[in-house]
Amino acid sequence: MGGIGLLPVFVVGLLGSVHCAGMCGGIVGALSVAPVTLHAARPARPALANGLAYNAGRIGSYMLAGALAGGIGQGAGALARLPALQTGAYWMANLMLAMLGLYLMDAWRGLARLEQGGQIVWRRVQPLLRRVSPGPGAGLGPGRMLAAGLLWGWLPCGMVYSVLVTAMLSGSAAGGALVMLAFGLGTLPMLLGLGLLGARLRASLRRREVRLACGALVLGFGLLGLARAAGGLPHSWLESVCLTPGGGA
Repeated sequence: MGGIGLLPVFVVGLLGSVHCAGMCGGIVGALSVAPVTLHAARPARPALANGLAYNAGRIGSYMLAGALAGGIGQGAGALARLPALQTGAYWMANLMLAMLGLYLMDAWRGLARLEQGGQIVWRRVQPLLRRVSPGPGAGLGPGRMLAAGLLWGWLPCGMVYSVLVTAMLSGSAAGGALVMLAFGLGTLPMLLGLGLLGARLRASLRRREVRLACGALVLGFGLLGLARAAGGLPHSWLESVCLTPGGGA
């Protein structure tokens, strides 16, 4: 397995990050600006440093999960290197992309069931997160924000789970880590902005028309990938926006 284009994964992270605004945006904002109240003279620097540290930890967790998924895919590929198996896996990846689009549009809540299943992992991680949380009136420095991000990256999230299917298709631990790095970088502008701008940005991202637009675009990527995987569309520019077998996408 292999040939995963990173551009569509980055775009999915960029568009899908509207989901992050409702799921963890409030906590990101609260953690990122905590020290600002103590150092009002230069509020931007500690908030930016905390935001970058938190997101570095979060993306690092994504990369670790991607490496694990890619390693599993590599093992499965070594057991059965069949074209039919690879094609079926690409169908699954694009189907998950289409389901993610519907999920972002609030038209289908199936991925929410995956998030419920992930609570098993989260229950083990959550006590560790409390250890890096600030006490009353205290702030978090970049070191603790990095630790918080490393733990928060394991929060049950249907969007992350759907991209991990693509990471598995990379066929190697390094490839899986790169897929999740591209996804994490796609979510970075939104979550960094949430940490710096807080409630104002979060309120605009919760608007139904924003979620519908972003979800529709992600759904479109998935449907294009399915059509191309079925051989119903020419390659050309679709190679850069679709997850399909063969080629560079």
